[in-house]
Amino acid sequence: MTYPGNATNPTNAYTVPSVSIATARTGASSKANALGMRAMQERAYAKRGEQYLLIKSPPASGKSRALMFIALDKLYNQGLQQAIIVVPERSIGSSFADEPLSQHGFDWDWQVAPQWNLCNAPGVDDVKVAKSKVKAVGEFLASTDRTLVCTHATFRFAVNELGLEAFDNRLIAIDEFHHVSSNPDNKLGSQLGDFITRDKVHLVAMTGSYFRGDSEAVLAPGDEARFETITYTYYEQLNGYQWLKSLDIGYFFYTGAYVNAIAKVLDPALKTIVHIPNVNARESLKDKQREVDEIMHGLGEWKGIDPATGFHLIEAKDGRTLKVADLVDDSDPARRSRVLTALKDPTQKNSRDHVDVIIALGMAKEGFDWIWCEHALTIGYRSSLTEIVQIIGRATRDAPDKERSRFTNLIAEPMAEQSAVAEAVNDMLKAISASLLMEQVLAPRYEFTPKNAGPQPGFDYGEDGYKDGGHNLGVNKDTGQIHVEINGLATPKSPEATRICKEDLNEVVTSFLQDKTVLERGLFDKENTLPEELTQLRMGKIVRERYPNLSAADQEAIRQHAVAAINVTQQAKLALAEADANGGGAAQGSTALLDGVRKFVNVRDLDIDLIDRINPFDAAYAVLAKAMDEKSLRQVQASIAAKKVSIPRDEAVELTARARTFKRERGRLPDINAADAWEKRMAEGVAAFLRYKAQELAAQPSGVANA
Repeated sequence: MTYPGNATNPTNAYTVPSVSIATARTGASSKANALGMRAMQERAYAKRGEQYLLIKSPPASGKSRALMFIALDKLYNQGLQQAIIVVPERSIGSSFADEPLSQHGFDWDWQVAPQWNLCNAPGVDDVKVAKSKVKAVGEFLASTDRTLVCTHATFRFAVNELGLEAFDNRLIAIDEFHHVSSNPDNKLGSQLGDFITRDKVHLVAMTGSYFRGDSEAVLAPGDEARFETITYTYYEQLNGYQWLKSLDIGYFFYTGAYVNAIAKVLDPALKTIVHIPNVNARESLKDKQREVDEIMHGLGEWKGIDPATGFHLIEAKDGRTLKVADLVDDSDPARRSRVLTALKDPTQKNSRDHVDVIIALGMAKEGFDWIWCEHALTIGYRSSLTEIVQIIGRATRDAPDKERSRFTNLIAEPMAEQSAVAEAVNDMLKAISASLLMEQVLAPRYEFTPKNAGPQPGFDYGEDGYKDGGHNLGVNKDTGQIHVEINGLATPKSPEATRICKEDLNEVVTSFLQDKTVLERGLFDKENTLPEELTQLRMGKIVRERYPNLSAADQEAIRQHAVAAINVTQQAKLALAEADANGGGAAQGSTALLDGVRKFVNVRDLDIDLIDRINPFDAAYAVLAKAMDEKSLRQVQASIAAKKVSIPRDEAVELTARARTFKRERGRLPDINAADAWEKRMAEGVAAFLRYKAQELAAQPSGVANA
C-alpha cells in the first residue's frame, strides 16, 4: 500500500496512508427504484412508520432526500399535522429546497413555502435574529401549511417560548444530529429528551458522523433505545459509486512553519479544499491572511482577482491559471459575499473548471457540496473527530472521471528541542485516533459468531460453500459485510446487546480509540504494555461505563465483539502490508481487505483468547514508524513510558475479577512469578487490590466496620 507523491512532482514525500480503501464501483448507491429512491433512501423509507428514527449515513448519501420521502408519508398517510426540519446553520437549509419528487415516481412533491424557509430570511445567524424568528415559527404552527425549515438556534428559542405542547402531533427532523448532546448544558439535547418523555411527536434524527468529537453521548441510553436505527455504511456508499475508485487517508509530519512544508502535500493538479488552523492553534502563524497569501504564493504567481466571482487567479508553474476561492479573508464583506455566491452558483455545480482550490478556516465543512473536491488538506489536529469526518466527506462525492480522493492531515512533529513535547504528542494522538476511527468506519461490518454456528443467511461462502471447522469466510455481496467465526466467542443474550453487536460496535470502538491512555500505551509503550491491558481491562471498563444497565454477560459479549472488530481489521491491514513488502501484494479492488482477513484467519483457528492477545495498534505503529523521524519516535516513547504509574484502583478491581475467572477455569489463582505475562499481571492486580483495601481499612475511624 503506497501513497504516491504529487502528480506534478513524484518525489514529494507523502506518508504511507493510515487508511486506504479501493471500491468496486458497482453504481448501486446511485441507482434509483421506481419511486426515485436510492439504496439508502429506500432502506430508510421502509422504516417510515416508526415514531423515532435515527439515520446514520455518510455525507452525500442522500439523507435530505430520504427525510423528504419519510416526512411526506407521515403528513399524508400517518396523520401528522406538520413537519419541522431543523439544521445547524442557515447554509444547510438549501438542502431542503423544493424537489419535484413526483417526476421520479413518488406520490407527492416536496415543497416549502418561501416564508417558511427561515434559513433564507435576511440577517446573520445570531441569537438576536434567532429569537426574532420565533414569531414566524408560532405563525407556522397556527397555519395549515405543511413544512418549515429553521436552524437549531431558532428551534431552541421556539420551544422555550412556545412550550413542548405547541409541537404535538408533528414531525421534528434534526439534521446533523451529532450537534446534539445528552449533556444537560446542551439545550437542544435536553429539549429532545423532554419531547421523548412527553411522547407526542415523531422524531427523525440524521447524521453523517458515527461519533461525537467530545466523547459525549448524543442521547441518554434510555432515550436512544427507543429509536429505530437505519445504518448505511461508508463501505456501502463508496463501493456503490460509479466513478470514485479509491480513498486514501493519512497524516504527514512537518517541522518548522507549516507554510514551508505545505508544498509537499498540496498538489495544484488536484481540486483541493485547504483548512488552515484557527488563529489560536499552535500551528497558526497568528496572521491568517499571511498564511493564505503564502499558500497562494506556493501555488504560483498571482495575476489578479476575477471581478465576477472574486476568485484569485494564480498562474501555476505548468502555465495553467488556477482559480482560488479565499474564504478566510473577511475584511471586505462585499467580496466575501461574491465568492460565496459564486461557489453556490447552481449553474456551475457540474462544472469541474469553475474553481480549483478553496482555502477556508471555519467554513466549507458539513453541508458544503463541491462534488469535484479530490483532496481535503487540513493543517493541524482538530479537537472534534466529528469535524474531521465532515471534512473527509467533502472529498468523497462521486463525480464523472474523479477516480481518486484523499484526506491529508498536516501535523507538527514533536521535536527533541521543543519544550511543549506533551502538547505535540497530544495533537499527534488525536490525528492517529481520527485515522483509526475512519478505518473502522470505512471497513465493512462484521457478523461474528461462535465456531461452527453454521452458515448465516445472506452470506456467500464461495464455490465449496460453508464447511464446519473450515477457514472460509462468508461475504454479503450487497453490503460487503463479512461473516467470521471465532472459537470461544461470547454471544449477547438480550435484544439490546444483540443490536449493539450488530449495529453499534463503531460507537464502542470510538470510545476505545478516543481514550488517550489506550493510544499512549498501545502505540508508544508497547514493550511495557500487555495487549490484555488494552483489550480486556480498558475495553471492558469502557463497555461497562457505556452500558451500565446490561448484564455482565452482555457486557463481556460486546467487549469481545468490539475487540474482534478492531483486531480483525488491523490484522488484515497488517497482512496486506507484509504481502506488499514481500512483493506478494496481489489483492486488488474492493477485495483487498477481504483478502487480508482471509490471510489472518487462515493462519490458525481464530480464538477469542488469541484476539485478546493482539495489540490493536500493531498496524498503526508500523505506519507511524515509517512516517516519523526515528529520533522523535524514540523520544515520544521514552516520555510516555516515564509517565507509567502503579496500577490504578479501578484497574486493580478489574484484574482481580479476571483473576477470579482464571481461578474458576484453572483451579488456582494467578502466580505473580508466572512466565506468562498476563497471568503475572493479574496476580499484580490482585496484590494492588489488597493494598488498596488495606489502605481504606486503615483510613477508617476506629470502631467503624467495613461496609
